[in-house]
Amino acid sequence: MEASCQSNGIMWFFKDKGFDDKSINEITKKCKRLDEVTTEKASENWDFLKSIGIHERKLPSIFGKCPKILLLDMHEKLVPMVQCLASLETKPKELASAITKFPHILLHSLEEKLCPLLAFFEALGATEKQIGKMILLNPRIISYSIESKLSQIVDFLAGLGLSKDRMIGNVLVKYPFIMGYSVEKRLRPTCEFLKSLGLKRPQLEKVAINFPEILCRDVDKTLRPNVLYLSSSGFSSGQVAAVVGGYPPVLIKSAGNSLGPRIRFLEEVMGRDISEIVNYPEFFKHGLKRKLESRYKVVRRKNVECSLSEMLDCNQKKFMLKFG
Repeated sequence: MEASCQSNGIMWFFKDKGFDDKSINEITKKCKRLDEVTTEKASENWDFLKSIGIHERKLPSIFGKCPKILLLDMHEKLVPMVQCLASLETKPKELASAITKFPHILLHSLEEKLCPLLAFFEALGATEKQIGKMILLNPRIISYSIESKLSQIVDFLAGLGLSKDRMIGNVLVKYPFIMGYSVEKRLRPTCEFLKSLGLKRPQLEKVAINFPEILCRDVDKTLRPNVLYLSSSGFSSGQVAAVVGGYPPVLIKSAGNSLGPRIRFLEEVMGRDISEIVNYPEFFKHGLKRKLESRYKVVRRKNVECSLSEMLDCNQKKFMLKFG
């Protein structure tokens, strides 16, 4: 009888918070033990999350994704975990954002999960501030196994030539989402594809250090189509390798919205050959209207000849001193 009353009570709690019948039904399927929760305990946990800066309109989504938060003991589980995560915060609302993105972070053990994770990253040379930024940017990290997942990522990066004392830590800090990908299903196949283009170990190391997000992209959906686009635009296989090696993000930029317009501007407006891009692959990183077009107008008006790097590889002040 008491359980039934509690069950009815928690249903009224959800109704009071704006959940419809369908949402309540889905929540009860996710968490079978909700009938153990009193409305007082549910309200207490709800109000606590609101008190740490989570907007009330986001709370239904959080509890909808992870209703088990309602079962957590306030003082033994919820408060200690939030306090520890808050100590990692470097900017206001980082913790609130992390919980909103991945509310399951609150279910994990402080001693068994978060503390070993902090020690793991510290051993890679990451500072406490960097670790906080990393975990709060990609809170799913806390759900990853150190042994079966994170250590594999570290070993993979070490295999590319990165040292474990600091370089790998810097890569993980730069792009924490790399830890969510499988070495065998994504990172290694992408790396093998880059090798097939002609990239050598130092270039692969450069990709990992400066553009780790490229290693996470799907070969067939993103990388290969861009390589085929460059080839269809007139680059030879050797030139493609030089361009990719010189500016790896060319592999993940939009062919239609980024690469194509720049190539057409170079050939049709500037009257130059695409072979010049091989000597300066960073050509693709500059804004078309903000930089390419505006600087080309100055150079054309002055009627001077210069390489792409001379025209683009400097700040506006230096450019104007040279050509203005």
